[in-house]
Amino acid sequence: MKVALQRINKAVHFEASSELSSVKVNIDGSDAIGGEGKGVRPMELVLMALGSCSVFDLTTILQKQRQEIEDIQVEVSGDRREEIPNIFTKIHINFILKGNIDEVKAQKAAELAVKKYCSVHDMLAAGGVDITYSLKIN
Repeated sequence: MKVALQRINKAVHFEASSELSSVKVNIDGSDAIGGEGKGVRPMELVLMALGSCSVFDLTTILQKQRQEIEDIQVEVSGDRREEIPNIFTKIHINFILKGNIDEVKAQKAAELAVKKYCSVHDMLAAGGVDITYSLKIN
């Protein structure tokens, strides 16, 4: 897998692309380093990667369990240490499900999705990040 970042302005606005898709992602830095709010910040992308990786797996597992999913939302929040580099120390994923979904099956699916199948989780956890999750139905 390979991605590329192309500088868009004289500051820190970049456009990222991947060899796997034609979609472009705008990335920008904080105001402190010249960011202009024209894209997401790198650490936001980390949370987005964890949330999307987990929810893709959760969705697939719930569908295989024949659960009736009307909607799924994911909220991911992270705490970062004060000293540089300001890495994440704790991250919490909150899955919000709507539909005719068995809670026991959903809890098992979330456990598998986050802790077994999500490669982003494993990379972050291997680096010492404490990752938790919760699940709310309807």
